[in-house]
Parts: sequence; structure tokens; C-alpha cells
Amino acid sequence: MSSSEAYVDVAGRSVRISSPDKVYYPDSGITKLDLATYYAAVAESVFRALANRPVALNRFPDGLGGSSFYMKHAPKGLPDWVETARVTFPSGRTGDEICVTEPATVAWAVQMGALELHPWPVRRSDTDHPDELRVDLDPQPGTGFPQAVEAAHEAKALFDELGMTPYVKTTGGRGLHLLVRIEPRWSFIEARRAVIAFARELERRRPDLLTTSWWKEERGERVFVDFNQMARDRMLAAAYSTRARPHALVSMPVRWAELPDVEPDDFTPRTVPSLLVKNGDAHADIDEAAFTLDALLEASARDERDHGLGDLPYPPDFPKMPGEPKRVQPSKAKNAGKPAT
Repeated sequence: MSSSEAYVDVAGRSVRISSPDKVYYPDSGITKLDLATYYAAVAESVFRALANRPVALNRFPDGLGGSSFYMKHAPKGLPDWVETARVTFPSGRTGDEICVTEPATVAWAVQMGALELHPWPVRRSDTDHPDELRVDLDPQPGTGFPQAVEAAHEAKALFDELGMTPYVKTTGGRGLHLLVRIEPRWSFIEARRAVIAFARELERRRPDLLTTSWWKEERGERVFVDFNQMARDRMLAAAYSTRARPHALVSMPVRWAELPDVEPDDFTPRTVPSLLVKNGDAHADIDEAAFTLDALLEASARDERDHGLGDLPYPPDFPKMPGEPKRVQPSKAKNAGKPAT
């Protein structure tokens, strides 16, 4: 073996890593080989988050600080053991994305320069019906991680009332992600409407803390419940994925009882493997039960019928969706009606 390559064993498969000494995270000195070795160490847990899911890769071929791009279409020349899944994009076009069918696929993604792994909330067997409900708690300027923690506990209380079990993880930044396994019986549109109904109820309970406003100018110093992370082709970083940020922070599953004492900066490829050995995977039983969206969809219908609260804006790269309000920033909409001076 030459010094220009190394091999990492991931769950029984040897994965070649070229240029193993290439630095991927300059601020922390984490190399390409370091990152592949990290994923080998957490193989079982990261595979639980990614198993049989199509995945978009945020690739930095020259490491953080170099050029980057999202790879949503599987490239040519894949190893014969790296598999794909057919997905439909918002435009209606279809494509084949990398699908994680074994833990070694993640090490192959590192070989391709992937610093972030973004799985769809679906499985390969049915890519049109999510099996995971996702709630993204995004602190706005003037707020931070403590407010995200407070918001997460409000969300957990509501999920408890609904008879649903949420799992929480850090984002690798200031926010938190809540994940709930659901029965794969509903479309992306229905799952998104369920999250909108959930978010609106949170906002009603804690308008001082939480907001559903898509427009930044209306959010204020509150935590935004990003309902559009449940839209088709919008993806959160996977549990145990690194993020493309200077210190290689990891999106880390945590237990609810631990959440008040969590420091997101503590989770990196250098610390997570030993923490996992010591504490176990906080999401180890996430696949044991799947829940229904019936109550949330009933709440969505009730919001529209009784309060006139229909759909909310989609991301700007989406085609106009049925029932969607105008995608006009409120301040611009007001100015549009003023006479010219």
C-alpha cells in the first residue's frame, strides 16, 4: 500500500481512501482518513439514521474552505456495491441518488469529499411516502441554543399529548432536530401539512418563543419552526453526520433528560466515538414504533376550516403548489400597493 492511499474497514468491507492525509477541516486538523475512521467507529449508529435512504452529499473535494456542491444525482463509475434509489424531484423529474444500503457507503462518501450527509425521510422501497416526520427548530438572531432547548421541550410535550415519540439531536449548529417515525402512508404534501399544524399549535401556546413565519422580517427574536424541511427534496443532516463548519461539529443524538446540559460544541469526530461507547446511542430504539398522522391532519383541516389557515409558502426553488399563498415578502407586498412618488 502506497502512502497516497489507505484502507478503512467498515462493518466488514474494506474501503479505499486516496490522499488520506488531505486535510478536510483545517481549523481542527481533521484529515480525510480521520473522517473515514470516525464513520467506521460509529458505523452501526450512523447506518441506523441512513439505512436504505436516498442521500444527497454536500461535497468539498478540497476540504472545508474549497469549492463545494450538493450531489443529488449518483455519478457514473460507482463501485458495484454502492447502490442508488430513484427519487422524484419537485419539478417532476426523476433521478437516481446514492442510497445507503450498508455502512461502508458512508466511508465511500468521505472518499468523494462529502462533509455532510443529507438523507431523505423515505426508504428506497417507497420514495414518495415519508416514514419520518421532521421538526427543525431554528433559532433566529437574538436567540440561541438555550431557546432551542426550551422550544424542544414544548414540542415534546405536544408530541406526548399526541401519543407520538420524538427523538432529538443537535444540528451541528445552534438548533435542534426532532424526529418521529411515522407509518409510510402519507404524501410529502400531507406530511408537510402535518408539520405546519404542529408548528401552529406550538406558536399558539408560546408566541413569545416560537414562530411559523416563513419571512425573516416577521420572525423576531424567536425560534423558527422550519416546516419546509418536510417538503420533498428538503433534507436535514443525518444523525452522526459532520457539518461543513470549522470545527467539524457532529449532528448528535441526545436523550431528553440530557438536553438541558448539552453543549453542541462538545460533539466532534474526535469525541463522539468514545461518548457512544460510554453512553450508547440515544436513538437506538427509534425504529421500534411508527405513528399515525391522523390527529395532525385533522388539526390541519380544522385550522383551515375554522381559522382560514391554509398552506404556507414553499421554498423559492419549488414550482407554485396548489393552495399555496403568494410568495411575496410582506414588506414588498405592502409597498407594491403604494403610488409612485
